[in-house]
Amino acid sequence: MPRFTTTDGLSLHYTDEGTGLPVICLSGLTRNGSDFDYALPALQGTRIIRPDYRGRGQSDWAEDFLTYTVPREAQDVLELMDHLKIDKAAFLGTSRGGLISLTLAALARDRMLGVCFVDIGPVIETGGLDVIMGYLGRNPVWKTHDEAAAVFGDRMIGFDGVPQSRWREEVEKHFVETDTGLSINYDPKLRDAVLATYDPNATPPDLWPLYATLNGIPLAAIRGANSDLLSADTLATMVQHTPGLLAVTVPNRGHVPFLDEKESVTVLTEWIAQMKETP
Repeated sequence: MPRFTTTDGLSLHYTDEGTGLPVICLSGLTRNGSDFDYALPALQGTRIIRPDYRGRGQSDWAEDFLTYTVPREAQDVLELMDHLKIDKAAFLGTSRGGLISLTLAALARDRMLGVCFVDIGPVIETGGLDVIMGYLGRNPVWKTHDEAAAVFGDRMIGFDGVPQSRWREEVEKHFVETDTGLSINYDPKLRDAVLATYDPNATPPDLWPLYATLNGIPLAAIRGANSDLLSADTLATMVQHTPGLLAVTVPNRGHVPFLDEKESVTVLTEWIAQMKETP
């Protein structure tokens, strides 16, 4: 089981599969490397690296929950690249993973070959943040995977035409069955970390300058048509700022698309081809 130790002493899990163009897959806030299982066919022919952030998946939990921040997680990514002796990589960032990618644009722009943003951009809709805060750090009410899978799809707003088997896979990936019911598979103190910096009334930071620093490398953006985190207006502005941006909106998907939809596969395939063609 591949692991590396960060400069502050945490042992973090990752997977490293394939050869060729290195693509580092950065998952959502509470998620882990399994987020990208469905994207693997579209990423064939690349070196696919999927870290579990600190406190998530199979990685160690931090004693200091205040290290569960985007800047520290970005630093962990750079340390993983150094551990693997990777000078430059492409970044496929879902939700929080896209924010980490923007932070990397400030910290290490010269190490980035390209970025694909999945249902995230320089403007984050507050409605989506409110939804996240409703479940963050809390165990679900369901007692078993079977019970959760039976109703999970109905709870996922904005998703249509998803087979029941997919929801079963999702609950098995992100909830652990215990004697007392289902448990989240990440550190519950992640909620405390977010609350320490979350102020719904504060003016959000301007992330457009960070996005602008990415001009000149292949960029892509995949949005769920029913997303409550990335608006159609924000995606349109991203296109306006970056005429070469590969942008698509996936129908019948909320936050976030699974990345095996035909629209997602088309963008991922073209984005990778652009980087392979870049000298």
